[in-house]
Amino acid sequence: MSYLSTVDFVVLDMFNLRSIEIDPKLDTAWVQSGATLGEIYYNVANKSNNLRGYPAGICPGLGAGGHFSGGGYGNMMRKYGLSIDNIIDAKIVDANARVLDRSSIGAASFCVVLAWKIKLVPVPEKVTVFNVETVGNRGGVTTTDLAAKWQEIADKIDNDLFIRLTLSSSNKTVKASFMGMYLGNSEKLLEIMNAKFPELGLNKTECIEMKWIKSVLFWLSIPPGTAPTSVMLNRIPQKQIYLKRKSDYVQNPISKPGLESIFKILSENENVSMAWNPYGGRMSEIPATETAFPHRAGNMFKIQYSSNWFVPGEEAASDCLSQTERVSEAVSPYVSKNPREAFLNYRDVDIGKNLNSTYEEGKVYGVKYFKNNFERLVQVKTRVDPDNFFRYEQSIPVHFNR
Repeated sequence: MSYLSTVDFVVLDMFNLRSIEIDPKLDTAWVQSGATLGEIYYNVANKSNNLRGYPAGICPGLGAGGHFSGGGYGNMMRKYGLSIDNIIDAKIVDANARVLDRSSIGAASFCVVLAWKIKLVPVPEKVTVFNVETVGNRGGVTTTDLAAKWQEIADKIDNDLFIRLTLSSSNKTVKASFMGMYLGNSEKLLEIMNAKFPELGLNKTECIEMKWIKSVLFWLSIPPGTAPTSVMLNRIPQKQIYLKRKSDYVQNPISKPGLESIFKILSENENVSMAWNPYGGRMSEIPATETAFPHRAGNMFKIQYSSNWFVPGEEAASDCLSQTERVSEAVSPYVSKNPREAFLNYRDVDIGKNLNSTYEEGKVYGVKYFKNNFERLVQVKTRVDPDNFFRYEQSIPVHFNR
């Protein structure tokens, strides 16, 4: 969105603000906003002899600044919450060029964040990962039954265990992938899975024990032992990608007939996949008012709709965007309502945009991203940036009448 504007605008390139300073006790680190998640993970793991990590996203190429400030999440969120839940302080510059600390934090809509003080978290000597893929059925259990069971247990199972369900299709057939990470050994993981999710039939050979830092590569679908962990320091994309992301929150289990209707639409729109990310655990313990991120207790899982294409031009984009919209529409009866909640970091102008910098326009998408926190954010914005200097298509608006 930074590159779209009908008036003169400025883009700040944070690429070279990338220093990472880890304190000697290994409890915290100062991270500049241009550092990538891969750089953070690599440096923290090396400095701590693989005994510390940080709960953030699974994509090492993400820039820390945008990821943190939008509520970035990863596969340790059920244990430790979001990246923003593990922020201690920040160094920012406001619209008046003052350098301030956390008391005025906001990002994007309020200020420029130069650096973040993050709280590092302990990780075990070994974690266990797995990825079980199934088409049609697994061991006689249908994909529908597996997805239904996943809904029953994913947000209630041991907080050390995160299982993402990814759904995609090929040749009119839906494929399900159950990808997980357990903060412990495979013996304990199998004990939990056999008790809580025996239908998946996870076995010892599918469980891989490794250091936490190496699990980052596993979640990138890099087979164990085929690449050094230093590959996560690569800032150069392997190929040009165009993409669309949307999001939804599910608060009640989707029935089996509902799942089957979703699978049917997904099988007819093969450019779209869905990742179902479980909540519960620490995510249900942090109050919705603690940070701007409101999607806490009451949510079973979040859906990410993904569509990627590699050819420039409106034709390729239009097809993928249309497919994404069709799948999203098919899922609409089963997700949150009034508002239909959305995740800020998947900036989605389909849910509203602010072309005239008005409070009314901003509220349309604002309550979907921030729910009841939206009004508080407007109050902060009105106080710290009354001239609306920091703005974009989905920024927090100023309430000019206040």
